[in-house]
Amino acid sequence: MDKNQRIVIVGAGVFGLGTALTLKEEGYTSVTVLDRSMPPVPDGSSNDISRVIRFDYGDAVYAAIAKEAYDLWKTPEFSDAFYTTPCLWVCQEGSPEQPVQPLAQEYSAKTKRVLTEMGQPWHAVTSVEAAKERFPELTGRLATPGFDGFYNTSAGWADAGKAMSRLASRCIQAGVSFLTGPNGQVTEFEKTTDGTIKRVCTADGGKVEGDKFIVATGAWTASLVPAWNSMLAAGQIVGYLRLTPEEAVQLKNMPIYFNFSTGFFCFPPHDGTGYLKVAVHGFGYTRATEKANLSSPPANSVAARANFVPAEGLKRMEAGLKDLFPQLASRGFARTGLCWYNDTPAGDFIVDYHPEHKNLFIATGGSGHAFKFLPVIGKYIVRGFERNLSRDLLDKWKFPTQFRERFQSEVFGGDGSRGGPERRELTSEERNTFDAALAASARQSKI
Repeated sequence: MDKNQRIVIVGAGVFGLGTALTLKEEGYTSVTVLDRSMPPVPDGSSNDISRVIRFDYGDAVYAAIAKEAYDLWKTPEFSDAFYTTPCLWVCQEGSPEQPVQPLAQEYSAKTKRVLTEMGQPWHAVTSVEAAKERFPELTGRLATPGFDGFYNTSAGWADAGKAMSRLASRCIQAGVSFLTGPNGQVTEFEKTTDGTIKRVCTADGGKVEGDKFIVATGAWTASLVPAWNSMLAAGQIVGYLRLTPEEAVQLKNMPIYFNFSTGFFCFPPHDGTGYLKVAVHGFGYTRATEKANLSSPPANSVAARANFVPAEGLKRMEAGLKDLFPQLASRGFARTGLCWYNDTPAGDFIVDYHPEHKNLFIATGGSGHAFKFLPVIGKYIVRGFERNLSRDLLDKWKFPTQFRERFQSEVFGGDGSRGGPERRELTSEERNTFDAALAASARQSKI
């Protein structure tokens, strides 16, 4: 492949920056990244105070690549943003008040089987009492009724915002060019009659030409390129509880807690902010656009995530917190937010050329589990870009065309790791509240 061709990357998240850095390291001379914000992008799924780093997967392919990434997180290049801590995975039975993922036990069993086949240890925890004996910081009833779980000490979490800032700095040092703000916000692609992309158009009326274009725009991808029902933007709920310094010390040795059945998970305290962060890895909320069958986050540039989650989502986070720490559950969250996943039907990444545009490469579909691959994701995307991936990965990450005539709700089941109630559309009232919260965030940023 000609390394002097002009490569234009749209999107400055994990996929985009990882690709940009790898291209420069491998000798590509012209690499430009476009985004409406400098990374870490405020409302991108790659930006937050914490992300789970683990290789506990029910899929052997992702487990192996995640283990490769996990080993690199511990090296000096990445370790200043990485914190090792055990990860406790649990399942429970459901009830009418607490709908759960019925396949949670099956996914948990597959994960343990994959770890065993990899030769990696895991530790069974078969009762609430055993969990509290191992992790005395957990004071609630945990995942009941029907508790079952295991933990892995080879795990941890990354300060996502810090890691992305470091990655952006490395890109700049390597010679990657950046266009941000209105002149980096891509609105459309100009193409020739045979589908070849000639240039991108930006919000300020500008145009950026290139020879190859890589779209790595996460949850915004389907609003930019023909997606053929291969991806779905879904907002996932996140909450931040302010701890006292004494509480932060008391909980500093807690594990990451992840409930496969409900999707609820919780991180250890974050030193820099004093927050205890909780979230739900569930089926989420869609936000319909004027285009048929298309969900997307707001397109306008923002300074921060809106302080909003639907009322039922807030109750879900409060219930999960109560199961862990009853003494904290009534305090209320200092702030909340929606983290936008770009989901694919089975949770697989899309790393492939678009079927209709021979010079348009798609790198997206993080599906809520991509951040942990930050140290290695660029290598795999560039191999896909050069068509040098192994055959199994070329097939696994192929652009899906088989869902083109099917409704989204029919095909987006995930990989079995999601928990909680079914995905639904934000109501008009929720959208209005969400938009008002975005506007308030914008005003606050200007003060």
